[in-house]
Amino acid sequence: MTASDRAAGEALAARPDTTAAVPSSGFGAFVARARAAGTLVVQPRMGMADPLRMRDGLIATRDADAVTVGTITLDSYTRTGDLAAARRALDEGVGLNGYPIATHPADTTRAVLRGVADARFPVQVRHGSAMPEHIVRALLALGLDATEGGPVSYCLPYSRTPLREAVANWQRSCELLASAAEFGAEPHLETFGGCLMGQLCPPSLLIAVSVLEALFFRQHGLRSLSLSYAQQADPRQDEEALTVLGRLAGELLPDVDHHLVLYAYMGVFPRSPGGARLLLEDAARLAVRAGADRLIVKTTAEAHRIPTVGENIRALETAAAAAADERAGRRRAEASGGHLSYAGLQDPGLQDPGFQDPGLQHTGLQHTDLPHTHPQHTHLQHRHLLHTGFQHTDTGPDGIRSADAGPAGIRHTGIGQTGIGPAGIRHTGIQRADVQDTGIEAEARALIGAVLELDADIGRALVRAFAAGYLDVPYCLHPDNAGRARTSLAPDGRLLWSSIGSMPIAGLADDGPRPPILGSAGLISALSQVQRTYDARAETQCAVGGAPDTPRTSVPPRTTPTHRRELGLQHDH
Repeated sequence: MTASDRAAGEALAARPDTTAAVPSSGFGAFVARARAAGTLVVQPRMGMADPLRMRDGLIATRDADAVTVGTITLDSYTRTGDLAAARRALDEGVGLNGYPIATHPADTTRAVLRGVADARFPVQVRHGSAMPEHIVRALLALGLDATEGGPVSYCLPYSRTPLREAVANWQRSCELLASAAEFGAEPHLETFGGCLMGQLCPPSLLIAVSVLEALFFRQHGLRSLSLSYAQQADPRQDEEALTVLGRLAGELLPDVDHHLVLYAYMGVFPRSPGGARLLLEDAARLAVRAGADRLIVKTTAEAHRIPTVGENIRALETAAAAAADERAGRRRAEASGGHLSYAGLQDPGLQDPGFQDPGLQHTGLQHTDLPHTHPQHTHLQHRHLLHTGFQHTDTGPDGIRSADAGPAGIRHTGIGQTGIGPAGIRHTGIQRADVQDTGIEAEARALIGAVLELDADIGRALVRAFAAGYLDVPYCLHPDNAGRARTSLAPDGRLLWSSIGSMPIAGLADDGPRPPILGSAGLISALSQVQRTYDARAETQCAVGGAPDTPRTSVPPRTTPTHRRELGLQHDH
């Protein structure tokens, strides 16, 4: 019996109620429909242990004035596999920091989802587990089939689980999740690789891990994926990074449904409500400009406590409004033949006045997309792609080829950069006229190519890459991480490598001399730079124009008529 046969049998055993399956359109298809309609999908982080509160949160998210998907975030005991502790907490009435999906009776959770989760409102399970097999079994048993994480991104930052063990567990989990397709579903898996450490991790490494985890998912049967990236401190660098991530995903994942998901800033958040709103609005605008189709929001309570449902809904609606405004502004600018700029994204007065943009010049190179190939041959093509130059022509969903359609419908002129990296790796540059090429793409291609050269099995390649230091996450203390890479933050917020350790990216980014490695005071200052910047922006806006308007969205009352008896939480005496 093959591994896939065993996975299919386990899925069948874990899923006795196949009638509860999410319709085959699935999570990825919902996002694709929103993209076709020109709308950003917004999503909260939300998880409550009490089933009634969890249901209320899902209904409020569904009914928000935005295009939304739902979230069930799990508790820490479930994440680490300590289900006995989760059981004791429920029995003793001890609070949990999420929904214990593997501990609540399945009928209870089905009642939470009934009439809420469907093709018009898909729900994703978020967990943070390095060993998620038990979680995948639980969500499949409930008819859910969308989740997230990855063997690297949920191992190194969040656990001390050996990477080799996490890779093996994630392989089984992927095969189990993929087998849900036999029941008419289209399971979806999002890589968390673009969010490593939350902040102070340069974009090229975030992109490389996001792409490599997506390739790992694909190798183990998934055909609907999303690739993540976390907003950092400089919008220009972030737009370049998302543009590169979208291009690499299109080249290396040509035969699977995929989209980009942007996370609102994951580091030290502004303490003022105004600063927090400005940062969230900038995240939504960045998503529109750079072609991300989904945004994970943060709230004005982020710096202080776990947000309420009402605060989450306000964040969803704030982000949706900012995205719609950005999209409308782009349409007006394109219709008038005007040019878009970064005006208002960062207050120039808050930047180091001594900083000068290097203004790198770039020249053109074009490339072709990979043709559709059989999955067993794509690994060799991935390596070939990363080592050769190629011609590009964009192809629309109707098969019409266009020479000027870029990400998010932005027209580009074919301007880019050509270069030869280590081992003869040839890379393409940014091809959008409004996005600078600072070397992020060259570094990301070099990292991905170096890993793929190590082994045809991407899981084994990842383990070997970390052992050799080809991948090295700054400030990560996991025993399997080399820990030699370090970063700095430029005055304008750009992330720069201070030390690259053994990563094969020397000389690929024209950043000049490497900045010094941060000491403790410099590290603390860098960690709080975004918070200081946006709180200062909010204070300036208040001084100029008065206090910002009070949000109109009130905290919603309990919206579900579901009684505790229907959820299995109350018994007759």
